Amino acid sequence: MSYTKTTEQASNYDHLEKMSINKLLTSINTEDKTVPGAVEKAIPQIEALVSKIVDRLKSGGRLFYMGAGTSGRLGVVDASECPPTFGVSHDLVIGVIAGGEQAIRNAVEFAEDSTSQGWKDLKEYHISKKDVVIGIAASGTTPYVIGALQHCNENNITTGCITCNEGSPLAITAQFPIVVTVGPEFVTGSSRMKAGTAQKLVLNMISTTTMIQLGRVKGNKMVDMQLSNNKLVDRGTRMIMEELSIDREQAAQLLNKYGSVRNAVKNYGTKEN
Repeated sequence: MSYTKTTEQASNYDHLEKMSINKLLTSINTEDKTVPGAVEKAIPQIEALVSKIVDRLKSGGRLFYMGAGTSGRLGVVDASECPPTFGVSHDLVIGVIAGGEQAIRNAVEFAEDSTSQGWKDLKEYHISKKDVVIGIAASGTTPYVIGALQHCNENNITTGCITCNEGSPLAITAQFPIVVTVGPEFVTGSSRMKAGTAQKLVLNMISTTTMIQLGRVKGNKMVDMQLSNNKLVDRGTRMIMEELSIDREQAAQLLNKYGSVRNAVKNYGTKEN
């Protein structure tokens, strides 16, 4: 099927090397301002996918992000932030990138061009129909991702995608496609820019909304966050102080004893205290 990749179309700007620093910055910012509007148009698609994810995770499933290059790295970042932010296990949201761990920092040549490797990588996690797999590719043509989703479809595994090209092979393959059309990039074809920003925004929306629906936020607080540094310990202490109207010393003792804001608040006032 023939279609036009808007992410590959010529930039609306030219002679970039002749622009001043201020002009470059303001022009990039002007383009970036269009991204949230494009994401807004995709909210119905995002909602449909998130509803399915919540249902699957409540039934014991997992969420997989998979992609290559920038798209793969964005998935890995979002997955890696779920445990410390929401206190979930590291195997609930999993980021898979073409080329493996080394591809997070360094480009792995031709890793994205295999139509079979993505499915092989998923099988290492004993993927099942309880799970959801989201393919991430700005172009919507990455063989590694498309091949994996095709195999998932054949095995009754729920598939979604995040892409920036309408009518792309990836959008057609995914059961729950999310298409955010951001148009040409400031630097022609540099989809790490607007397309990458759009993908990051959508990933934020997917993971955060899912975790709230799973009960991992109380009020507006990250009550299950991992206390992995002094800043977070201080934040947790203040959250307990506010919730229970107690002083800092008592709140710190509770947090130290129970290990999370949720457990500290839950157990406050019991005989153990």
